[in-house]
Amino acid sequence: MTVGVFDLFSVGIGPSSSHTVGPMRAAAVFTAELVDSGKLMQVSSLRVDLYGSLAATGRGHGTMTAVLLGLEGYHPDVILPGEVEERLASIAQTGILELGGAGSPGEGVRLPYREADMILHPLTVLPRHTNGLKLAVSDADGGILHEATFFSVGGGFIVRDGEEDAAQQELEASREELPLPFRTAAELLVHCTARGVGISDIMFINERASRSEEEIRAGLLHIWAVMEECVATSLKREGVLPGGLKVRRRAPGWHERLLKEGAAQNPVYWQEWVNLIALAVNEENASGGRVVTAPTNGAAGIIPAVLYYALHFAPGMSEANQHRRDEVIVKFLLAAGAVGVLYKEQASISGAEVGCQGEVGSASSMAAAGLAEVMGGTPGQVENAAEIAMEHNLGLTCDPIGGLVQIPCIERNAIAAAKAINAAKMALWGDGTHRVSLDEVIVTMRETGKDMSSKYKETAMGGLAVNVVEC
Repeated sequence: MTVGVFDLFSVGIGPSSSHTVGPMRAAAVFTAELVDSGKLMQVSSLRVDLYGSLAATGRGHGTMTAVLLGLEGYHPDVILPGEVEERLASIAQTGILELGGAGSPGEGVRLPYREADMILHPLTVLPRHTNGLKLAVSDADGGILHEATFFSVGGGFIVRDGEEDAAQQELEASREELPLPFRTAAELLVHCTARGVGISDIMFINERASRSEEEIRAGLLHIWAVMEECVATSLKREGVLPGGLKVRRRAPGWHERLLKEGAAQNPVYWQEWVNLIALAVNEENASGGRVVTAPTNGAAGIIPAVLYYALHFAPGMSEANQHRRDEVIVKFLLAAGAVGVLYKEQASISGAEVGCQGEVGSASSMAAAGLAEVMGGTPGQVENAAEIAMEHNLGLTCDPIGGLVQIPCIERNAIAAAKAINAAKMALWGDGTHRVSLDEVIVTMRETGKDMSSKYKETAMGGLAVNVVEC
C-alpha cells in the first residue's frame, strides 16, 4: 500500500517510533502468525535477537519491553500507558510472559521468560537496515516452530526480511492506482497546477481512494485530539523523567508561569507557547506516554506545536479560526502529510538510518508546509517553506545521551518548531520561486545520511552520547 497521512500520523506509545512502536508491531505480527498457524500451544521457549541500533540504544528506547508486549499480542495504537506498566510489572515479578494473551488470561501460553532470552548484537548490522529484530519460538524438543526477521525502518513502519522487493513492487503498484500519484515534489506541483488546487487538496483526493470524506476528516480531527490530550496529560505530570538522567519535567511549570503572566492568547508570547507545546509532547513521549508519530515519536512535538501556533497566533488567523478550526486542522495535516510522503518515498524518516535530520528535520519541513498551506500559501510557497525548513536541519545527528529520547531530543523539538514557523513566514514573503527545490534538499538529506558516521545515527557511540557524563 502507498504511504498515506494515517500512516505518518499514527497513535502509539513513547519513547520511540522506530525502537518502541515498530518492534512492538513486529512482535505482535509474529504472535498473530503463530496463533493462525495453530502452533501457539506447542511453544516451549523463546529467543529474540536485536541488532544494530535496536541493541545499542534499546534499553533507553524501551525496545526490550515493547517486544515483550508485542509478543503478548498488544498493539501500540490501542495499548494504554497504564496497561504497559501493569504488564511489565507482572512479567518482572513472575518471570512469566503471556504469549498471545493480550489482555485475555488463559488464552495464551504462559512462557517462562529470562533476560537471557533476548540477545543484543549492537555491533552487528543486518544488510537491510540497522534496526533489525529476529524472533523465534521452539517446542519442547528444541524444534523451531516459527521464526521471522523484521526491520523497523522509522515512524513505526516495519518490513519483513526477504519481502523488501515485493513490498516495493506493491508500493509502486498501489501508487499508480491513486487518482493523483506522486513521489516527488515536482510531480506534486504538476498536479496542483493542472487541477488549480493546493497541496492539501491533492493529498485529500488521494486519501479518498481508500476512505470517505467523512472518515478522512474524522480521522484527522481524532489525530489532533490525541495530540491535545497528550499535551493536557503532560501538563499535569510533574517530577523527573524515567531513565536515570534526572531530567525534570519543565512543561507544567512553564504553563503555570504563562497563565500567571496572563499570556493566554497574547501574541507577544507566541514563542513561549510553541516551546511549551513541543516540550509537553516530548516529555510525555519520554515517559512512555501516548503520542502521535509525526512522523516519528522522537519528533512528535513539532507538528502539534506549529499547528497550535496556526490555530492561536498566526497572523490573520486568530479570529477566523473560531469558525473554521476543523478546516485548518484538516488542511494543515494533509499538507504536512503530503510532504511526509516525499521524505518516506525518497529518503528516510529513521534516525538510525540518516540521523536526526530524518526525524526532526522531516517533521520541521512537514510543519512548515502545513503552516504555509493554512496561511494561504500557493503550492510553490508551501513547497518553498518545506525546503527552507529541511535545508537548515541538514546534517543533524542522532546522539541521545544514555540512549534516552530526552537530551537533546526534547529541546530539539521546540527549536525545530520555531524553524518551521520562520520557514513558512519566509516563504510567504516570497512569490514561490526559489533556487533550491525541495526534491534537491530531500536527496541531499538522504546522501548526507549515507555519508554520516554510524556514531551519529542512534548508536550511542558518538556526540553527546559519549561526551556528556550520564550521572
